[in-house]
Amino acid sequence: MPSSLIIPKLNDINELIIDNEIITHGRLHTIRINAGKLPSDNRINVFAHVLHTSKPGPSVLILGGLHGNEINGIEIVRRSLEEGIYSGISSGTVIIIPLLNVYGFINFSRDVTDGKDVNRSFPGHLNGSLASRVARIITKKILPYVDVALDFHTGGEARYNHPQVRYNKYDAIAEKLARHSGLKYLIEQPLIAHSFRKAASDMKVPAIVFEGGESIRLDKTSINSGINLIKNILNALKMTEIEESSLVGEQWIIHRDNWVRAATPGIFIWQKKSGDVVSKGDKLGEIKDPYGTKSIDVISTYTGHIIGHNNASVVSLGDALFHIGYEYSKV
Repeated sequence: MPSSLIIPKLNDINELIIDNEIITHGRLHTIRINAGKLPSDNRINVFAHVLHTSKPGPSVLILGGLHGNEINGIEIVRRSLEEGIYSGISSGTVIIIPLLNVYGFINFSRDVTDGKDVNRSFPGHLNGSLASRVARIITKKILPYVDVALDFHTGGEARYNHPQVRYNKYDAIAEKLARHSGLKYLIEQPLIAHSFRKAASDMKVPAIVFEGGESIRLDKTSINSGINLIKNILNALKMTEIEESSLVGEQWIIHRDNWVRAATPGIFIWQKKSGDVVSKGDKLGEIKDPYGTKSIDVISTYTGHIIGHNNASVVSLGDALFHIGYEYSKV
């Protein structure tokens, strides 16, 4: 792993005020930020846990649940609180939000109740759609106080992501953060319009995204990898002296990637999985018809690393099956 990480600190601030609440030094504050109401008139709050030390240092946002059904990301941030990771913070500030999209969470949905994606609604507007209003909570009330952001996500429905970190290769600090993550796969991913990473970049806040597991399903490996990422980044920023987490034996930067898709519909049986290395022409799995008359091999069209795969048992024509990084370099 690289040596300690030095970043420009925008927020060496003495007095911190978030959502009109004064954050005093040395204890963990819990702030309830109003995020609207349900049709039943029940109020919805976003909980932000803030630890502001008396010693100047970076301010780090640790964010989960931007998509409400991405349970691994929520669980990583929740468990980091439960395990007391932040009790050892000796400098700087941490802002921990385990669950941003409460609406999606209570409806087992990626999106809010109007069907919009919060992660395509930044920077948001307080008088906009529900997704836009939730996004605005972060850009207006949190990001102005942040130097570095860690955003925790999970693969989509039935799509398993090998634990990985995604970053903008044109952001030197984001790349350094990724290299300090301790994860095997570092994915170069351009900024997406109206995403959290794009909004953070526009506000000069380097952000990296963790991806691991699949939605609506807890995955121990992904959760442990995410918690280790938090520990490694805080160590690299010299904010804590937590015992260094176990690291992967090697790291790979994925420069280009693509999906191998289903050439026919049917029952999908995979033989390769995320984390495997494959060669062009390798058999990855099979798709069978439900009548026992046809079976089609799924063949890799690339040589590279499988960084994600589809766990669906039934697939349609064109469905994404294996996500392969085919241009890569060793760190």
